Amino acid sequence: MNVPEHVIHADQLWSELLERRDAFERVDESADSNFYVVDRMVQHLDQTALDTIERLIDDAILEKHPRILDLMASFDSHLAESIHPDEVVGLGLNLHELEANPRLTSRVVHDLNQTTQLPYKDNHFDVVLNTVSIQYLVHPVEVFREVNRVLKPGGLHLVIFSNRMFTPKAVRIWGLLSEEERLHLVSHYFQEAGAYTDTADFVSIGLPRPADDKHAYLGVPSDPIYAVMAEKVRGGNHTMIRPVPQPPTYAKRDLPDVEKRKLTTAETLECPYCGERLRYWAITENPMTTYDRDFYICINDSCPYLVRGWGVMHKQGNTGHSYRLTFDPKTGHHFPTPIPSLGVIKGELKEDV
Repeated sequence: MNVPEHVIHADQLWSELLERRDAFERVDESADSNFYVVDRMVQHLDQTALDTIERLIDDAILEKHPRILDLMASFDSHLAESIHPDEVVGLGLNLHELEANPRLTSRVVHDLNQTTQLPYKDNHFDVVLNTVSIQYLVHPVEVFREVNRVLKPGGLHLVIFSNRMFTPKAVRIWGLLSEEERLHLVSHYFQEAGAYTDTADFVSIGLPRPADDKHAYLGVPSDPIYAVMAEKVRGGNHTMIRPVPQPPTYAKRDLPDVEKRKLTTAETLECPYCGERLRYWAITENPMTTYDRDFYICINDSCPYLVRGWGVMHKQGNTGHSYRLTFDPKTGHHFPTPIPSLGVIKGELKEDV
């Protein structure tokens, strides 16, 4: 199954792609109830990413006492303490995991890949959540239609995902698409299901990974968080009324008077954004640049300039890239040097001369 390079640009191509027989095949086609019979009481994302999910849900829910359906639920519904729901129903495949979830008011063991129909009445819920599980649905459009049925008019359907998955159980199309294309795919699920408002996206990438995280030694940023959301249409209104949550900004050590600090970089050799000392970069052969002289560069992986760069580059179509603040001592100019990962350039640095 080959995905056309221009697939994200045409709804017709998306529709044709979803109609392919192998689009929703999986490596492991055994019963999901067998796969999920083993308790998995572990978080698959780092704490920064989990905090981002909690804030996203908190910002998206406007109802004071909402009725919430947590689809494909487990032991954590990621609901902040500030949310005071009248009801939180957990629908999942592992009863022990559901019983370990303290926010649930009721629990239902139900396999959506076997039965897409939801066991709830029409217009019942204010919010339906699907957190880091959308990649496992083999009948996503049918499930989205069912979610629409059980939502109240104006109710929110919020789909959250990252780049983690149980590969044997993820549908083929999900594994073939890039993270950016997956946003378009989920948006198309909404469109095909019908009776939803236009979708809105949420993207949080590049935040620093916690220092005590087990993967911190790899030098990679926090796990990315993506979301697609829409409301059940109310009347003829196809515009989502609730404000779209904004991704968190990272301002830690983002020093004041950046422009003034740039004027003294030649004397201090400090990054005007984070205050860390710049490292001497003697460029030899680097495919990311065309420069032929030496510079100074900030290699602080928590520098706000770098952290914000992941999102800026993503919006420009350069997903998976950011940039580091670079200083030219000959001209006094500051400029960005693009990087595809945090490890690039570090191996080329030398001691100050």
